[in-house]
Parts: sequence; structure tokens; C-alpha cells
Amino acid sequence: MRPSPSSSLVRRALVPLVAAVALLGTAGSAVAGAVEACGSVITSPLAPPVPSDDPCPSADPVVCRIRVLPMDEKVEAQRTRMRYHGLLEDMHRTEADMRAAGFTDEEIARELVDMRNQAKEITRAGMTPEEVRVLEERNIAKYGNPLGPTADQLYAKYGSWQQVIDASMRTSYAVDRELSLEYRPCPVV
Repeated sequence: MRPSPSSSLVRRALVPLVAAVALLGTAGSAVAGAVEACGSVITSPLAPPVPSDDPCPSADPVVCRIRVLPMDEKVEAQRTRMRYHGLLEDMHRTEADMRAAGFTDEEIARELVDMRNQAKEITRAGMTPEEVRVLEERNIAKYGNPLGPTADQLYAKYGSWQQVIDASMRTSYAVDRELSLEYRPCPVV
């Protein structure tokens, strides 16, 4: 049976309409996915290295070191930072589990500070000795400890265990930005 001219016309009109709706659905999903992205989110391409004699606009020596890294090392530094963000996600889940089990803020804070220090050790294992040296020198100068502040030092600084918990799960915005990353905690379910 031969299709009628009117059904052919309807088909020619419907095919582009169906395709457009499908594309809109895909675009809508991509937008929703972008809004809901969590963990390590790449915000832009990595900036090319700058000459080592270029003045660094940051007071953070880690940022200054990242700026001059060759691109292959910068890519590896970004991957290392993303692994570190993954460890922060583990900390968020640990906090939720400990709260559900009835632990106190102090107990949670002490556990999370220990986890953060372990995360630093893990991520530093993939770094060059020079990169580790820069990080450790900064922490020794600031906290007297190559891994950073202790739970007690943070409590003395902030005055509450909840603030210690919050601080233990923060990431350096300046370092993340230099590596074209943004850390967005994922919902804990």
C-alpha cells in the first residue's frame, strides 16, 4: 500500500520535531548533570606553564610551584588533587556514619583530622620530592608539623569541635583553582 501525501507530509514534519525533542532532552540531562556534578569538577583547561621568573600573584608557595610546572607534571598534579578530593569524599561518609552511630563531635573531629593527614600522606606519595618539600616546609612553618595542624591545634584555633570537623574537610581554593578544579562535596546517602 502506498502512503498518502498527507501521511508523508506529517512524517516529514514529525521527524525533525522528534529529533529536536530528543536533543532537548539530552541537553537538559547535560545541564542537570552539570548542576549536580560533585567531587572533583574540572572547570577549565589547565593553564600553560609560566616562566619561573614570572612574579607569582599568590602568597601560597604551592600555587607558585604549580604555575611553573611543565604541562605533563601539571596534569599529574591535577590527577593527584582529584584523588585527594576523593579522599575528602570518604571523610564526608565517615562523618555521616559516625554521627549515625552516636559519636561525639570531638570523636568525629579527631578521626577526620587523622584521615585528612593520612590523605595528605597518600597523595604526597605520588608527588616529586620537590613538591613534597614545598608542602612540608609550608606546614612546618605554619603548624610545626609536616602534615598540618593537629586536632588540638584546630580546636584551639576554632573553639569548637564542629568547626574542626568543617575545617578538616576543606580544600585550598587557590590550589584547586590553579589546577582548574573545584571541589563540590557529594550528597551523603
